[in-house]
Amino acid sequence: MSEHFITTYHDELISCIDHAIKEDLGLQGDHSSKAIFPKNHISKAQLVAKASGVLAGSSFCEFLLQRHAPDVTLKPMQRDGDFFSEGEVLFYIEGPTLSILGLERVMLNALQRMSGIATVTNQVQHAIGHTHCKVLDTRKTTPNFRIAEKWAVAIGGGVNHRMGLYDAIMLKDNHADFCGGLDQALRKTKSYVNALSAPIPVIVETRNLQEVETCLQHPWISRILLDNMTPKDLTNAIVRINGAIATEASGNITMDNVVAYAETGVDYVSMGAITHSAPIIDLSLRAD
Repeated sequence: MSEHFITTYHDELISCIDHAIKEDLGLQGDHSSKAIFPKNHISKAQLVAKASGVLAGSSFCEFLLQRHAPDVTLKPMQRDGDFFSEGEVLFYIEGPTLSILGLERVMLNALQRMSGIATVTNQVQHAIGHTHCKVLDTRKTTPNFRIAEKWAVAIGGGVNHRMGLYDAIMLKDNHADFCGGLDQALRKTKSYVNALSAPIPVIVETRNLQEVETCLQHPWISRILLDNMTPKDLTNAIVRINGAIATEASGNITMDNVVAYAETGVDYVSMGAITHSAPIIDLSLRAD
């Protein structure tokens, strides 16, 4: 899965990593380390978990090192998607001290953030595992770090909703209202999609059963998003749709109510909280 993600989003990952490193090292590099260590100084370190969770970001670090410090070797003891406990060593690293210390914070930031997201995503998916429902992420991500956060969602067992505005169409309330109505927006969207060189998914947000009925008149759409509905209203909408189009529940879905939503029979639940509110998993890179 990690190799697929790296291949598919190779350029985006390079941009994410390069900007993160430039943010930390600037043009002058790590003065703290350069003041103490010669270029040929070699060190060993280990990544130690200070809490338990689901590992995400190991492959991110390997990709980073291949690009910016190929003389540093990383020996994984756990792989992305593995559960780990407090005190476990997750990987060993060895190479030039200047490279390890210069890249340490970028790697730790990615590992802690990604592991936190993967852990929360896994918790949600486990809670609804008795249903066919899958948890989706959203675009509520950290600027310039979306690619890593969505990678973490996939590692945790979730599904990437869309990467951005460029790889799917999602008609929301403002699109319909600014256009003069949902039916008119859908007709224009159909013409637009027909003119594209390659098909893209079309997801449509609905606020009530009347808008659901409108969507059912356009069976070419990919998914109906049922927004801010109660589980009861959601159930009624799903019964009406009757499998004709895939369904998604969205809006104020939390760990406290996600099971109730999943048990309505909806195909997906989207939760911004799995990215924007996931706590980090505390990890430490220590001299070995």
